[in-house]
Amino acid sequence: MRTILILLLLIPCFAFTQDKEELLARIESNPHDINTISLIQKVGGYDPDYKELDRLFRSLDRKVRRSTKGKIFDRYLTALKNTLPGKQAPSITQFDQHGEPYSLSDLKGNYVLIDFWASWCPPCREQNPKLVETFNEFKDRNFDILGVSFDREYEPWLKAIKDDGLTWKHVSDLQGWDNSAGLAYGIKAIPQNILVDPQGKVVARNLHGEALNEKLRELLSAH
Repeated sequence: MRTILILLLLIPCFAFTQDKEELLARIESNPHDINTISLIQKVGGYDPDYKELDRLFRSLDRKVRRSTKGKIFDRYLTALKNTLPGKQAPSITQFDQHGEPYSLSDLKGNYVLIDFWASWCPPCREQNPKLVETFNEFKDRNFDILGVSFDREYEPWLKAIKDDGLTWKHVSDLQGWDNSAGLAYGIKAIPQNILVDPQGKVVARNLHGEALNEKLRELLSAH
């Protein structure tokens, strides 16, 4: 799974466009095949478009949609729908690195970037220095970060937090890809993030680097 994730994140845009066209053609040609659900998942890739995936899924035969695999994918679509901009962000309560329960609601009143990552994820670790810069620039301006780890082991998670200088709040249930928050937010690849406003509503999904900084400057200009 980790290798597949890394390869997915490194696919050139042009190649991905070609692959997507091929995937869409195969989906359209195989509405009665349960394996077509996996093709729709690939179309979603790193940054899934709920409306597109839902439309493709609804085009499948009813028996496929009502299969076990279909029901699982439908739950994934529901998670994506529930985390669209303007929606109230699903609650998160997990243990922090000190073994204490901590909730997303504890940060209510701030803009919060929910950062889904893991110690074993190279793209996540490569992104962390830029995230540290963002945090340092905005941390005194009504902004915070909640790191949600997809780790399964405590020690590597704790070491990565320390080594990368991630001084914001961190939580995990140490369930890997079955992380309950990840399931609620429809996270199938990392790093991913969700930006939430002070009232707990979703603002945007997957803003990184300067795109994230620009959005925060826009939102926090009055603070």
